[in-house]
Amino acid sequence: MTHACSPEGQVTQQSPGALTHRAGLFVVSAPSGAGKTTLCTRMLEMFPELSYSISHTTRAPRGSEQDGVDYFFITPEAFQERIKKDEWAEWAKVHDNYYGTSRAFITEHLEKANPLLLDIDVQGARQIRKAYPRAVTLFINAPSMDVLEARLRKRGTDTDAVIARRLENAAREINDLPLYQHVIINDHLDTAAREMGAIIEKFKGGTV
Repeated sequence: MTHACSPEGQVTQQSPGALTHRAGLFVVSAPSGAGKTTLCTRMLEMFPELSYSISHTTRAPRGSEQDGVDYFFITPEAFQERIKKDEWAEWAKVHDNYYGTSRAFITEHLEKANPLLLDIDVQGARQIRKAYPRAVTLFINAPSMDVLEARLRKRGTDTDAVIARRLENAAREINDLPLYQHVIINDHLDTAAREMGAIIEKFKGGTV
Protein backbone atom coordinates (compact mmCIF):
# COMPACT_ATOMS: atom_id res chain seq x y z
CA MET A 1 0.00 0.00 0.00
CA THR A 2 1.39 3.39 -0.96
CA HIS A 3 0.82 6.56 1.02
CA ALA A 4 2.15 10.11 1.02
CA CYS A 5 3.18 12.02 4.12
CA SER A 6 1.61 15.40 4.75
CA PRO A 7 3.70 18.41 5.89
CA GLU A 8 2.26 17.87 9.37
CA GLY A 9 3.77 14.39 9.41
CA GLN A 10 0.57 12.37 9.03
CA VAL A 11 0.52 9.56 6.49
CA THR A 12 -2.28 10.28 4.03
CA GLN A 13 -3.53 8.79 0.78
CA GLN A 14 -1.65 10.10 -2.27
CA SER A 15 -3.77 12.72 -4.03
CA PRO A 16 -3.92 12.84 -7.86
CA GLY A 17 -1.41 15.26 -9.34
CA ALA A 18 0.48 15.76 -6.07
CA LEU A 19 4.25 16.20 -6.03
CA THR A 20 4.46 17.11 -9.71
CA HIS A 21 7.63 18.44 -11.35
CA ARG A 22 9.96 16.61 -9.00
CA ALA A 23 13.49 15.72 -10.00
CA GLY A 24 14.37 12.33 -11.41
CA LEU A 25 16.20 11.65 -8.16
CA PHE A 26 14.73 8.87 -6.03
CA VAL A 27 15.78 8.38 -2.41
CA VAL A 28 14.84 4.99 -0.96
CA SER A 29 15.22 4.03 2.71
CA ALA A 30 14.05 1.06 4.76
CA PRO A 31 14.85 -0.89 7.90
CA SER A 32 16.87 -4.08 7.44
CA GLY A 33 14.56 -6.89 6.36
CA ALA A 34 11.93 -4.73 4.67
CA GLY A 35 12.96 -5.84 1.18
CA LYS A 36 14.52 -2.61 -0.07
CA THR A 37 17.38 -4.23 -1.99
CA THR A 38 15.05 -6.62 -3.81
CA LEU A 39 12.69 -3.80 -4.75
CA CYS A 40 15.51 -1.58 -5.96
CA THR A 41 16.76 -4.43 -8.14
CA ARG A 42 13.27 -4.81 -9.57
CA MET A 43 13.18 -1.10 -10.42
CA LEU A 44 16.48 -1.29 -12.28
CA GLU A 45 15.06 -4.17 -14.31
CA MET A 46 11.81 -2.31 -15.02
CA PHE A 47 13.49 0.97 -15.99
CA PRO A 48 16.67 0.50 -18.10
CA GLU A 49 17.22 4.29 -18.06
CA LEU A 50 17.35 4.30 -14.25
CA SER A 51 20.84 4.38 -12.75
CA TYR A 52 21.82 3.15 -9.29
CA SER A 53 23.96 5.33 -7.07
CA ILE A 54 26.82 3.31 -5.64
CA SER A 55 27.76 4.44 -2.14
CA HIS A 56 31.25 4.70 -0.69
CA THR A 57 32.03 2.92 2.55
CA THR A 58 34.95 2.30 4.86
CA ARG A 59 33.75 -1.15 5.92
CA ALA A 60 35.31 -4.30 4.50
CA PRO A 61 33.60 -6.13 1.62
CA ARG A 62 31.23 -8.93 2.64
CA GLY A 63 30.92 -12.23 0.84
CA SER A 64 31.00 -11.72 -2.93
CA GLU A 65 30.72 -7.91 -2.82
CA GLN A 66 32.81 -6.17 -5.46
CA ASP A 67 34.38 -2.72 -5.45
CA GLY A 68 32.58 -0.44 -7.87
CA VAL A 69 29.60 -2.77 -8.09
CA ASP A 70 28.16 -3.07 -4.59
CA TYR A 71 30.12 -0.23 -2.99
CA PHE A 72 33.21 1.82 -3.54
CA PHE A 73 35.44 0.64 -0.69
CA ILE A 74 37.82 3.31 0.62
CA THR A 75 39.89 3.91 3.73
CA PRO A 76 38.63 5.96 6.69
CA GLU A 77 41.40 8.47 6.00
CA ALA A 78 40.29 8.95 2.39
CA PHE A 79 36.68 9.29 3.47
CA GLN A 80 37.51 11.91 6.08
CA GLU A 81 39.59 13.87 3.59
CA ARG A 82 36.56 14.05 1.28
CA ILE A 83 34.45 15.26 4.20
CA LYS A 84 36.86 18.17 4.61
CA LYS A 85 36.57 18.95 0.89
CA ASP A 86 32.75 18.82 1.05
CA GLU A 87 32.62 16.15 -1.65
CA TRP A 88 29.74 14.15 -0.16
CA ALA A 89 26.11 14.87 -1.00
CA GLU A 90 25.35 12.91 2.16
CA TRP A 91 27.36 10.88 4.62
CA ALA A 92 26.97 9.17 7.97
CA LYS A 93 28.85 6.99 10.40
CA VAL A 94 26.90 3.79 11.00
CA HIS A 95 28.08 0.96 13.26
CA ASP A 96 31.63 2.39 13.31
CA ASN A 97 31.86 2.65 9.52
CA TYR A 98 31.44 5.62 7.21
CA TYR A 99 28.97 5.61 4.31
CA GLY A 100 28.54 8.39 1.77
CA THR A 101 27.23 9.41 -1.65
CA SER A 102 29.44 11.36 -4.01
CA ARG A 103 28.08 14.81 -4.88
CA ALA A 104 29.85 14.66 -8.25
CA PHE A 105 28.18 11.33 -9.06
CA ILE A 106 24.69 12.78 -8.50
CA THR A 107 25.48 15.98 -10.41
CA GLU A 108 26.82 14.05 -13.39
CA HIS A 109 23.64 12.00 -13.76
CA LEU A 110 21.16 14.80 -13.17
CA GLU A 111 22.93 17.14 -15.60
CA LYS A 112 22.45 14.43 -18.23
CA ALA A 113 18.77 14.09 -17.21
CA ASN A 114 19.38 10.49 -16.18
CA PRO A 115 17.01 9.36 -13.38
CA LEU A 116 18.97 8.13 -10.38
CA LEU A 117 18.08 5.77 -7.54
CA LEU A 118 19.71 6.28 -4.14
CA ASP A 119 19.53 3.49 -1.55
CA ILE A 120 20.41 5.28 1.69
CA ASP A 121 19.45 5.43 5.35
CA VAL A 122 17.30 8.03 7.10
CA GLN A 123 20.27 10.23 8.02
CA GLY A 124 21.36 10.33 4.40
CA ALA A 125 17.83 10.94 3.13
CA ARG A 126 17.53 14.00 5.35
CA GLN A 127 20.76 15.42 3.92
CA ILE A 128 19.72 14.69 0.33
CA ARG A 129 16.36 16.41 0.81
CA LYS A 130 18.20 19.49 2.04
CA ALA A 131 20.63 19.50 -0.89
CA TYR A 132 18.09 18.42 -3.51
CA PRO A 133 14.62 19.63 -2.41
CA ARG A 134 12.93 18.15 -5.48
CA ALA A 135 14.12 14.62 -4.75
CA VAL A 136 11.36 12.01 -4.45
CA THR A 137 11.61 10.12 -1.16
CA LEU A 138 10.29 6.61 -0.57
CA PHE A 139 10.28 4.52 2.59
CA ILE A 140 9.90 0.74 2.31
CA ASN A 141 8.45 -0.90 5.40
CA ALA A 142 7.38 -4.36 6.50
CA PRO A 143 3.75 -4.91 7.55
CA SER A 144 4.77 -5.09 11.22
CA MET A 145 7.77 -5.35 13.53
CA ASP A 146 6.98 -9.05 14.04
CA VAL A 147 7.20 -9.66 10.28
CA LEU A 148 10.41 -7.65 10.15
CA GLU A 149 11.97 -9.75 12.92
CA ALA A 150 10.86 -12.98 11.22
CA ARG A 151 12.51 -11.90 7.97
CA LEU A 152 15.76 -11.01 9.73
CA ARG A 153 15.85 -14.38 11.45
CA LYS A 154 15.02 -16.22 8.23
CA ARG A 155 18.10 -14.72 6.56
CA GLY A 156 20.26 -16.57 9.08
CA THR A 157 23.14 -14.13 8.77
CA ASP A 158 22.89 -12.21 12.05
CA THR A 159 23.29 -13.05 15.73
CA ASP A 160 20.48 -12.37 18.21
CA ALA A 161 22.35 -9.28 19.37
CA VAL A 162 22.64 -7.91 15.83
CA ILE A 163 18.97 -8.62 15.14
CA ALA A 164 18.00 -6.80 18.35
CA ARG A 165 20.07 -3.80 17.28
CA ARG A 166 18.52 -3.81 13.80
CA LEU A 167 15.03 -3.85 15.30
CA GLU A 168 15.92 -0.94 17.59
CA ASN A 169 17.21 0.98 14.57
CA ALA A 170 14.03 0.13 12.65
CA ALA A 171 11.86 1.58 15.41
CA ARG A 172 13.84 4.83 15.28
CA GLU A 173 13.71 4.97 11.48
CA ILE A 174 9.95 4.50 11.46
CA ASN A 175 9.66 7.61 13.64
CA ASP A 176 11.11 9.56 10.70
CA LEU A 177 8.32 8.65 8.29
CA PRO A 178 7.24 12.34 7.97
CA LEU A 179 10.47 12.89 6.02
CA TYR A 180 9.16 10.66 3.21
CA GLN A 181 6.62 11.54 0.55
CA HIS A 182 5.75 7.90 -0.14
CA VAL A 183 5.52 4.89 2.17
CA ILE A 184 5.28 1.43 0.60
CA ILE A 185 4.29 -1.50 2.80
CA ASN A 186 6.09 -4.53 1.39
CA ASP A 187 3.62 -7.25 2.31
CA HIS A 188 3.56 -8.85 -1.14
CA LEU A 189 6.64 -8.24 -3.28
CA ASP A 190 4.89 -8.01 -6.67
CA THR A 191 2.33 -5.52 -5.34
CA ALA A 192 5.02 -3.39 -3.70
CA ALA A 193 7.06 -3.45 -6.92
CA ARG A 194 4.08 -2.25 -8.95
CA GLU A 195 3.47 0.59 -6.51
CA MET A 196 7.10 1.64 -6.48
CA GLY A 197 7.28 1.37 -10.27
CA ALA A 198 4.25 3.65 -10.65
CA ILE A 199 5.97 6.33 -8.56
CA ILE A 200 9.18 6.13 -10.56
CA GLU A 201 7.27 6.20 -13.85
CA LYS A 202 5.46 9.36 -12.75
CA PHE A 203 8.52 11.33 -11.63
CA LYS A 204 11.48 9.95 -13.59
CA GLY A 205 11.33 12.73 -16.17
CA GLY A 206 11.64 15.58 -13.70
CA THR A 207 14.46 18.12 -13.51
CA VAL A 208 16.23 19.60 -10.50
